[in-house]
Amino acid sequence: MSANQQSLLATQKAVIDNLLAVQGTFFSGFEKLVDLNLKATKAALEDAVQKSQEVTELKDAQELLAFTSAFVRPEQAVAYGKDVYGILAGIQGDLSKLAEAQLAEGQQQVSDAVEQFARNAPTGSEGAVALLKSSLATANNAYESASKAARQAASAAESNFAAATNATLKAAADVGKATKTSSRARRAA
Repeated sequence: MSANQQSLLATQKAVIDNLLAVQGTFFSGFEKLVDLNLKATKAALEDAVQKSQEVTELKDAQELLAFTSAFVRPEQAVAYGKDVYGILAGIQGDLSKLAEAQLAEGQQQVSDAVEQFARNAPTGSEGAVALLKSSLATANNAYESASKAARQAASAAESNFAAATNATLKAAADVGKATKTSSRARRAA
């Protein structure tokens, strides 16, 4: 088997391996989302059963008001959203790692091709080879800078999301406390 055929087979194998890795990443993320949704649905059904039993024990309008205010729990929705975001961020991170690995492999192949060209270049083409190597180094540096900026932006977005989630949870807890306090005050009056 010639070197070109071996190279072609190796490239095809790498492409198939990459496709399988991407497919595995998506499937794993889908599986996590399904599991999260099943757990959320189960918890919602259990909560509905419990609330159905509690509603039969209500005696007056004040208890009904307290019951309905306790029924709304935004912290569950925020926690669910945070879990979904975590799963999607994990998928994105895995895909980014796969893409970076593939790009690094491609850069190495181009670098190897340039080195091969340099070894076989005719006499007098040293300037062209130097320009080609310099262009390759500049492209690699530009990619590294862009990749670093993208990682920093993703990190900042994740921090902002975490801060917004925490602020929402705190606000929801404050509303819940205020509702319970006002319900107790009405019962006492």
